[in-house]
Amino acid sequence: MANLLSPGVAWSEIDLTTIVPGLSTTVGGLAGVFNWGPVNELKTIGNEIDLVNTFGQPDQNTYTSFFTAASFLSYTQNLLVVRAADLNRTNNATSGSQSIVIPNQNVYEINYMNLSAPANTGMFAARYPSDQGNGLEVSIWASANNLAFSSWSYSPNFNGPTSTSNWTAARGGANDEMHIVVVDTLGTFSATPNTVLERYSYVSKAVDATNDDGTSNYYVNVINSQSKYIYILHAAQVQSGNAWVSDTSTWGMMAANTNFTEGHNSYTATLSNGSVSTVSTAARTSAYQYFLSADEAPISLLMMGSAEPTVTEWVLSNITSVRKDHVLFVSPQFTDVVNNLGNETTSIITTRDLFGSSSYVVMDSGWKKEFDKYNNVYRWIPLNGDIAGLCAQTDYTNASWWSPAGLNRGLIKNVTQLAWSPSQADRDNLYSNSVNPVVNMMGVGPVLYGDKTMTAKPSAFDRINVRRLFITLEQSISRAAKYSLFEFNDDFTRAQFIALVDPFLRNIKGQRGIFDYQIVCDTTNNTPEVIDRNQFVGDIYIKPARAINYIQLNFIAVGTGVAFSEVVGKTGA
Repeated sequence: MANLLSPGVAWSEIDLTTIVPGLSTTVGGLAGVFNWGPVNELKTIGNEIDLVNTFGQPDQNTYTSFFTAASFLSYTQNLLVVRAADLNRTNNATSGSQSIVIPNQNVYEINYMNLSAPANTGMFAARYPSDQGNGLEVSIWASANNLAFSSWSYSPNFNGPTSTSNWTAARGGANDEMHIVVVDTLGTFSATPNTVLERYSYVSKAVDATNDDGTSNYYVNVINSQSKYIYILHAAQVQSGNAWVSDTSTWGMMAANTNFTEGHNSYTATLSNGSVSTVSTAARTSAYQYFLSADEAPISLLMMGSAEPTVTEWVLSNITSVRKDHVLFVSPQFTDVVNNLGNETTSIITTRDLFGSSSYVVMDSGWKKEFDKYNNVYRWIPLNGDIAGLCAQTDYTNASWWSPAGLNRGLIKNVTQLAWSPSQADRDNLYSNSVNPVVNMMGVGPVLYGDKTMTAKPSAFDRINVRRLFITLEQSISRAAKYSLFEFNDDFTRAQFIALVDPFLRNIKGQRGIFDYQIVCDTTNNTPEVIDRNQFVGDIYIKPARAINYIQLNFIAVGTGVAFSEVVGKTGA
């Protein structure tokens, strides 16, 4: 673009500084079964504490998913999790006689934010589908009566009784303030019964009330935007016999110029009727569908936990093989390796054969026993969370094109016992069938002792590091190549593309990721026919670095008087 600086002087600017962007290779993904948290929604989890706060503590029905996620997070700090549930049989607890299904906040905002839930669901609902919402208690105080306030069970949590807010008083209204507490009566969330989980001071019944900073102080908005445990289903509810009826002058939904009726000093309701069922194969499959989009779920490591083979087959066929931008990690079935003495190898290979051939899948050989500190028991956990975690850890310490296996980078964490540690013969058999053994090595501990992908075709892509190298190259260079779209297919654009890619590949070569490379982007592959089709071709040839899988050491005895220079290179093994 020309810019007139002075008469007769102009300048133009062409940006030639575009570079190949770096690519994050450490984002994991898992769809699993959990006790709490949003259903069918991607949530970013950074550590085990975050995992507990979002999806609850593990129990007998959820521990494999929980500890697969926790295992991955012990190596790195970036995991996308989707909770699976059968929504037609999973319900949120409510303060009424009827439960309701609200899988996540998006569904609430679409269907219930207008406060039009069925009348017999009551005023409140547990935020997520689960039986864990049962026993949550919500108590409201809405009176200026100081003497009565002191008798309210939760008055010690507040500075004093409610009255009229400045916002409402300035508009001629009165009696709009409320105190609200959410209480864990059963100790489900806090481990101590009757713990106050949340408190909301001096919120308003007035639908238009705001705080001094301009944020809403209307209690419905405050609860729905801030609570971790409940939603408001009805803004104005009192019980009349067996029915819930509107009482807007007492509980809200009017403007701040309203003189609200004090009516009730307090109102308390306990949530019930929440339930959860065994999660079906179909529900697990549905949860993994949230990883279909690379834009919405930018993962590079996808774990299957303890999912059934049919779910794994669906994920491989419909997500991994379509996206081709991540590696899928699977483990044998529980019965393949736990109490299956003498039959482990055969059973593992049978399971492996269900998944066919793909360089985008990595399978390990077992399960580990880990201590469950939340329930004071030991649990068997599949190892695919650990193997994916090793890859993420390797990205951090080295790069994606390094193997995660071996004594330098393949040590498995948090293992009390391996379900099965394969012998040398078993390892050879597993490895020839593209299964990576995890071996308990004396003095070292459990180690990933293989780095094969599940491709049946002998090629460079039968190794994890090579497959992940090419994912890195393809994703990074493809993103940079988008800047050539709608440019002219001429010598200048082709030279610009080479100048863009060459430093990136040279840098990876310097980091030992590739032995050599060549970029072809000229008239030999951008022929007149290609140009006339409005296409642009860049051929990139890569010689990937190979990880050592076998070491041969030859020890040769020589005579005392023999010089080494006389025999080196002349003696066979």
